[in-house]
Amino acid sequence: MSNQQLSKHRHISFTAHYTGYIWYQMGISHPLFATSKGKTLAMIAHPIESWGEKYVGGSMRTTLKQRHTMLDERLAELIEQSPNLQVLEIAAGLSPRGWWFRQHYPLIDYRELDLPGMAKTKQAALKQIDHKSPDVLSVDLFTADFKKAFEVFDPQRPLVVISEGLINYFTKELLQQLIQSIAHYGQDFNSLHYLTDLYPEPVKNKLAKVIWNSSKLLKVMSRSAFTFHFVTPEQVRNFIYQAGFQKVDVIQPRVYFNTDSTEYNTEEHLGDLVWMIDAQR
Repeated sequence: MSNQQLSKHRHISFTAHYTGYIWYQMGISHPLFATSKGKTLAMIAHPIESWGEKYVGGSMRTTLKQRHTMLDERLAELIEQSPNLQVLEIAAGLSPRGWWFRQHYPLIDYRELDLPGMAKTKQAALKQIDHKSPDVLSVDLFTADFKKAFEVFDPQRPLVVISEGLINYFTKELLQQLIQSIAHYGQDFNSLHYLTDLYPEPVKNKLAKVIWNSSKLLKVMSRSAFTFHFVTPEQVRNFIYQAGFQKVDVIQPRVYFNTDSTEYNTEEHLGDLVWMIDAQR
């Protein structure tokens, strides 16, 4: 792939080092996915993150755990329904998800995809952990090359495309293009799900801006533009319907992790900093 073909979003890999290290700190990842760059970023952000957790009740770290847990549990449910499931994780970064699921569900075909630099880093780590692990795919999500990632799978089997910590870095136009591409390239599969997290406009959380200040350093260092596009679940659903999906579930942590009998209006923004999306075609 030529440099001209690479998208302008290669800098996102920078923040992947941070999230990779946080997952390692949480005890849900492998030491080989924890890089020195990630450790440095985590140390820089730690004082602000700790302050947010103590005085605000949340931080970037807490949203990382929420979204990772929700996505993992939903993916596990889909595998229970279809033990021969195929999974394509786009912009996989240093996430332990592919490694973990391949260990626990040997019948699935789980492939990871990222831009060349991160794909090389991830593949080197995976090969040290398990020399049988499949190669990490490397294509640009915003070129025709993206289609090639779908061609490695069997259309007679169901497919799940999954992303985490990705889509808020894109403009609304690019996000629509990405979801349209997933719906289009996945349309001939036995069934298709797109699982992703999404950060809504933090309008209901009075102190959300304080929390987001803790991520500004990462934004500056990675030259990335973290943007919010949606305020209500209905806005999210309509946007994804337009891209070609027929069913869209928007899951908010306040409902998902609810341990009492409190009833919530799930059509409202309930104040969570991150949501999970399960789109089906």
